[in-house]
Amino acid sequence: MLMQSNGMPRNLNVKQIMLDIVINTGPIIAMVAATGNLKWLPSLYGRIVIPYEVFQEIEAGGLNNTESVALLAIESKILIGSNKTQIDAVILRELDLGESSVIANALTHAIDTVAIDEKAGRRLARIHGLKVTGSLGILLKARRHSLIPSIGDCIGHMRDRGIWISADLITEALRRANEG
Repeated sequence: MLMQSNGMPRNLNVKQIMLDIVINTGPIIAMVAATGNLKWLPSLYGRIVIPYEVFQEIEAGGLNNTESVALLAIESKILIGSNKTQIDAVILRELDLGESSVIANALTHAIDTVAIDEKAGRRLARIHGLKVTGSLGILLKARRHSLIPSIGDCIGHMRDRGIWISADLITEALRRANEG
């Protein structure tokens, strides 16, 4: 019999509800740096939306860059926007185009969770009533589902690729993953 982490028996007949998410450029770059791919990502969410503007930012790094290749490898399991997003001018004045499109897509498509790493984007998403996660939050979820072996290794790979993470955030992520 399979057991949950709380010691209770796990009912395999109950289908878990998978949340939908809209993801910004920063978390895509960080997660690819951390794991080398995104093949594990569709196992965590129902609908995964990558706005047109975010995909354009990713492709600006070159059509065959690591992030583009990672997204295209899971293209059949995610929704990549094919049209420009209608963005409220107030949001666009506060944030860059990618973050603005993430919030606008979430609000338009009734998706209540967004992945944004930047502080200003996270703040504005919360003001609009959205739940916010980031690259480390998604990686922690992947670790809990045994889709990645180690948060510590992911953080090391991210830092090796020039992604800055505060010491407090690293400590908290390692603690939550029972690795620190």
